[in-house]
Amino acid sequence: MTDSSAQAITPVLLLILDGFGYREDADFNAVAHARKPNWDRLWSKYPHTLINTSELQVGLPKGQMGNSEVGHLNIGAGRVVYQDLTKVDLAIEDGSFERNPALVQAVATAKQNGGALHIMGLLSPGGVHSHEVHIHAMLAMAVNAGLKKVYVHAFLDGRDTPPRSAAEYLKNLQAKCDALGTGRIATICGRYFAMDRDNRWERVQIAYDMLTQGKAPFTAASATAGLEAAYARGENDEFVQATIIGEAAAMQNGDVAVFMNFRADRAREITRALTDEQFSGFVRSRFPKLANYTTLSSYGEDFHLPCAYTADSIHNGFGEYVSNLGLKQLRIAETEKYAHVTYFMSGGREQPYPGEDRVLVPSPKVATYDLKPEMSAFEVTDKLEA
Repeated sequence: MTDSSAQAITPVLLLILDGFGYREDADFNAVAHARKPNWDRLWSKYPHTLINTSELQVGLPKGQMGNSEVGHLNIGAGRVVYQDLTKVDLAIEDGSFERNPALVQAVATAKQNGGALHIMGLLSPGGVHSHEVHIHAMLAMAVNAGLKKVYVHAFLDGRDTPPRSAAEYLKNLQAKCDALGTGRIATICGRYFAMDRDNRWERVQIAYDMLTQGKAPFTAASATAGLEAAYARGENDEFVQATIIGEAAAMQNGDVAVFMNFRADRAREITRALTDEQFSGFVRSRFPKLANYTTLSSYGEDFHLPCAYTADSIHNGFGEYVSNLGLKQLRIAETEKYAHVTYFMSGGREQPYPGEDRVLVPSPKVATYDLKPEMSAFEVTDKLEA
């Protein structure tokens, strides 16, 4: 780092080992069993402390585990930032959810046009990208408004929840549909396809074709039957192949879609494919002209879409503070974590601050990262040292 003064300024490195936790019990503890001489030396030789990265300490509800986005957001802010999960939970609890202007407009547009309302999102209680309770609440809001054609496109988790836990969440959703008397599960698909964030467009296209053409490798009479068939094929929730449930309910011109994921990074690619006329990730056989596409939270400044809950403005966070001092800063990460050290760490800001440079190192092109667990760590190090 340098500024206009003649005094030399020592560079400082903030290194975030994402997902690297601390637990003394060695059972099921990869960190404890790993050979890590450099880490062990630093831990034994230099001062260190532990911080809580879950629940209210990072703005999450009691009992809710932390996650990568939340961690980077709080680090960058230097204070507790109350999360979208918390805000939406409270809105459902106090009844203001059904009065949210963006959601009210989405439902009203579907009703006025006589089109269908497509509710899509990660069906999971994981609380990292979404929460099943939010999907249930949106379904109830649509039905209470008198909509008759309400379709849920359920993306299955298996990362923030156990690998084969979706049966319970699908059962809960079906029970909600039955209780309301309207709405049905139209598709199921693993998040591996619908929630990519590494420009693996061949995966995204599978989810896109399912949503827009009613085209999928598999069909099933019910969501439960579709999931059981996927398990029989050896697929865990994350990797469940696109499946049409019952009669196809593809998106049509004039329909409305509401994406119930509140975390942006894994919602952007499929949203871009569904809404951007200039999209070039793959050739779209159909591009339905949706009358309204609403997101639960903002997916970034370059998405000009209605969103239900905007992020709180974070002033004088880490990046802004360093910039205001006239110092330089570098944000560097591989693709999988690039949004975390830029967008999330800057409090939802897309643009770099004055004096901020960014380096993106491509993540390895492998099907799953257990095939290359080091990912691009060496390449990131080389770029940093260059």
